Amino acid sequence: MSRSGAAVSVHRLSFFYTNNGRRVEALREVSFSVPGGGIYAVIGPSGCGKSTLLYILAGLLAPSAGEVLVNGEPPLPGRRATSLILQDYGLLPWKTVWDNVVLGLAIRRLPAGEVRAAGEKVLKEMGLWELRKRYPAELSGGQRQRVAIARALATEPDLLLMDEPFSSLDALTREAFQDILRNIVQGGSLTVLLVTHNIEEAAYLGRRIIVFTPHPGCVYKIFENPQAGLPGYRKTAGFFRLCTELRGALEHGRDQI
Repeated sequence: MSRSGAAVSVHRLSFFYTNNGRRVEALREVSFSVPGGGIYAVIGPSGCGKSTLLYILAGLLAPSAGEVLVNGEPPLPGRRATSLILQDYGLLPWKTVWDNVVLGLAIRRLPAGEVRAAGEKVLKEMGLWELRKRYPAELSGGQRQRVAIARALATEPDLLLMDEPFSSLDALTREAFQDILRNIVQGGSLTVLLVTHNIEEAAYLGRRIIVFTPHPGCVYKIFENPQAGLPGYRKTAGFFRLCTELRGALEHGRDQI
């Protein structure tokens, strides 16, 4: 990565939408911040607005109220330094692994040599070079996830937004991908905001963990987690204690509604 990670600031963010003529409140006065560099987790029950938060940070939705800043600026559609990975990976089934990975670079009309060099680099780093001519339907779930991450990294973002990226993987593959993400971020050159339902995933990866209440989504509690991502952390007493505290926060946050 060629740039430092993006700092994110969210202040009293609210978001409403209309459903069958009825106004629905998805987020209510959400406030938190994360510094540039590292992985930060957002955890909460289904329907609490976590995905909506990512869409706002990506510039795909505008806040109904409040302020959202990425590196001191409101996020705009098409911000080149932001990448978003959705639950279904977002791969184009009619394109090969290679074409999916370099899609963002091609859209930006970069010189062919730059596209080729960047694509080759990220495919080799993600262990996908030998699969570059295959189509998504020919890949396992874990391989498709690698392709989605490779495509996101090919554009050298400073902010990576991930919406339940590992939810469809089996437990061991999921843990392996958590370590892949941890290794990618080491060095402080990328900020990752990870939305998850998984308590253990949030506890292992999130340097800061933002716990949401049920709908409408509010910040119930924020946990600092300086041990996040350290080798062997999953087996420590501190990890299990944090998981217990997160579970309690989710339960108490639910009771506040």
